[in-house]
Amino acid sequence: MSSPSPLQRFRPDPFFVLLVLTVLSAMVLPATDMVAEWLSRASYAAVVVLFFVYGAKLDPRAVLAGLANWRLQGTTLLTTFALFPVIGLALATAIGSILPANLALGVLFLCLLPSTVQSCIAFTSLAQGNVGGAVCAATLSNIAAVALTPLLSAILLQTGEGPSGSAVVNIGVQILLPFALGQISRRVIGAWFAQHPRLTLAVDRGSILLIVYTAFSAGMVAGVWMRVTPCDIVVLLGAEILLLAIILAGSMLLARKLGLDRSDRVALLFCGSTKSMATGIPVANILFMGQAVSLIVLPLLIFHQLQIFVCASIAHRLSRQT
Repeated sequence: MSSPSPLQRFRPDPFFVLLVLTVLSAMVLPATDMVAEWLSRASYAAVVVLFFVYGAKLDPRAVLAGLANWRLQGTTLLTTFALFPVIGLALATAIGSILPANLALGVLFLCLLPSTVQSCIAFTSLAQGNVGGAVCAATLSNIAAVALTPLLSAILLQTGEGPSGSAVVNIGVQILLPFALGQISRRVIGAWFAQHPRLTLAVDRGSILLIVYTAFSAGMVAGVWMRVTPCDIVVLLGAEILLLAIILAGSMLLARKLGLDRSDRVALLFCGSTKSMATGIPVANILFMGQAVSLIVLPLLIFHQLQIFVCASIAHRLSRQT
């Protein structure tokens, strides 16, 4: 089997292309007045549906079965919700005097998010790592994030006023409650969701695109993009490259210190270094309501594509070493 060319390896994720087109559409034709109001309501509903679907799809039995490998699961959670936030806090502080405040805030916010699910499992499989462990780690990370991401955000994201009471209520209503209802209804509808993966994928990605368009439209109408320069984007990209490099190196160092075998090290590498845009954008839309959400999620959009480029390259290289 021939190895992929550099062009194939680094081709953009199709969903990322859709995201870019959505952002450009919002910049050229932003929603205003009544349209913006209706889109805001639709985005609210989309978040509810999105987390209900997540709850119905995630099988807690897979998590329980994989918890026996406590070193892999514990290290992944430690990397995702401790190492990442500590490094993100230091990095956001360092670039806070260079970048607009909302971009620096966005860098810290992305560090509080859970692992991706599909990407880290696919990369682990390609690199011939512990796929079962990766499934469990990614699932456990996303279940834990339902509570941990809002909690860490309340502690670390000090924007002057701190998270408002309405934001806390909205997290409960839009995220925790539908997620719990999805888990409760798994026995009835879980099999149906499993039989219709394209439909659930359309709900997942369609909801995110709607939320992104609404957020970036609001940013254009409010004129927040006048505050961002090409130099800011270059600095942001450099900071995120540094962030990903530190996390990848730190994950491997931690794995070796704990004596994880190769298959578990591979799973930790991808589950501990990737961040979920599917969770991040809806949560940002709630936590930062009334603020420049489009600027806050921009670091996440960039990091998402960066992690795909880098992790795909690493996975291909590891696959040739076995």
